[in-house]
Amino acid sequence: MYIPLAERMRPKKLAEVVGQEHLLEEGGIIKSSMEKKRPFSLLLWGPPGSGKTTLAKLYASYFDAKLISISAVTSGVADLKKIISEIEGSPLLHRMTFIFLDEIHRWNKSQQDLLLPYIEKGTFLLIGATTENPSFSLNDALLSRLRVLKLNFLSEADLKKLLGRYEKEIGTLPLTDEGRDFLIQNANGDGRYLYNMIEAVQDVNQKELFSIEELEKLLSRRAPLFDRAGDGHYDLISALHKSVRGSDPDASLYWFCRMLEGGEQPLFIARRMIRMASEDIGLADPDALKIAMAAKDAYEMLGTPEGELALAECVLYLALAPKSNAIYTAYNEARAIARETNHFPPPKIILNAPTKLMKKEGYGKGYQYDHDTPKKFSGQNYFPDDLERLKFYRPNELGFEREMSKRLRYFEALRKDLNPNDD
Repeated sequence: MYIPLAERMRPKKLAEVVGQEHLLEEGGIIKSSMEKKRPFSLLLWGPPGSGKTTLAKLYASYFDAKLISISAVTSGVADLKKIISEIEGSPLLHRMTFIFLDEIHRWNKSQQDLLLPYIEKGTFLLIGATTENPSFSLNDALLSRLRVLKLNFLSEADLKKLLGRYEKEIGTLPLTDEGRDFLIQNANGDGRYLYNMIEAVQDVNQKELFSIEELEKLLSRRAPLFDRAGDGHYDLISALHKSVRGSDPDASLYWFCRMLEGGEQPLFIARRMIRMASEDIGLADPDALKIAMAAKDAYEMLGTPEGELALAECVLYLALAPKSNAIYTAYNEARAIARETNHFPPPKIILNAPTKLMKKEGYGKGYQYDHDTPKKFSGQNYFPDDLERLKFYRPNELGFEREMSKRLRYFEALRKDLNPNDD
């Protein structure tokens, strides 16, 4: 029976696990649980090839427990009910049982809810494994019953340990030092994928050392870790947005390209850049929104790959533009006040009076047409009578907003001159 190399090289004890020392150190959940001989239901959250299945198996074996492994991709409620029936049907033979549910985020709310009463009763302990952020993919009720352990990508040093372990236990690979570095870099933090590449190399009967060119032909490049419906989608667009906000053009361009390489829809990125132009730049550079709109239009006209250059141009422009969230802040403050005071009518001076009754009620009385005043500014109050004058927009002194600050100060001073009795 063929057993993949990654399975054959799976650690047999916790000391062999690499990259997750933060979970295995003294005082950590796993170590404390073992020392106190008190097992917990766990959720192992981490990227592919980081050791989730390995940790589940080693944790269950430490307690001499039975481990039943199922996948949320291929198993459903019927499979779980059958397992539960077998556990409950033989209480005398029953020993501690863990159910390892891989890809747990694939189960919907009702399927996840089925687990709750049995975890509560202690029928079994659950070890879930997921690559997705559990805050979004798991029910709060289920999440509250699990200890969440975050696993990391394997570092280059971790991957070198795995490669070294293989060569020590099985045999030296026909690789130069550059070839080994190529495998490490191509693994992208995924231990399983590293072993898959090693297996491909060992299966080739070659006496000479592999060149980089030969390795590139032999090994297909790992697909970027990106899922337009998963965490990668939101993590990478957040990284791009924050890099632009932080005025780092190189990091911005990097995350932009990471998204494209991962298969992200360019128009999704274009829409986010339009938002950046309004939220993080605003009137500090009024051209930013125009350029973002133009980049979106250019991409729609040219398509891929030519249109992506227009988006890259926009990324760099936004990253280097002066930043201001004054509009974003003013808008949110105004919305909050408007929500609380939506029962206040406008002051009568700015209400039209198309009927005699409305004129009699004072609608429009005392209104000054600003264009007829000497400085085209009347200084009248346009807030509701029962609401004191508020200040929302506070431009900073960067870029074009410096000019907006001057205009604000001009009108504020003029308003005080025209209304000397106002506080």
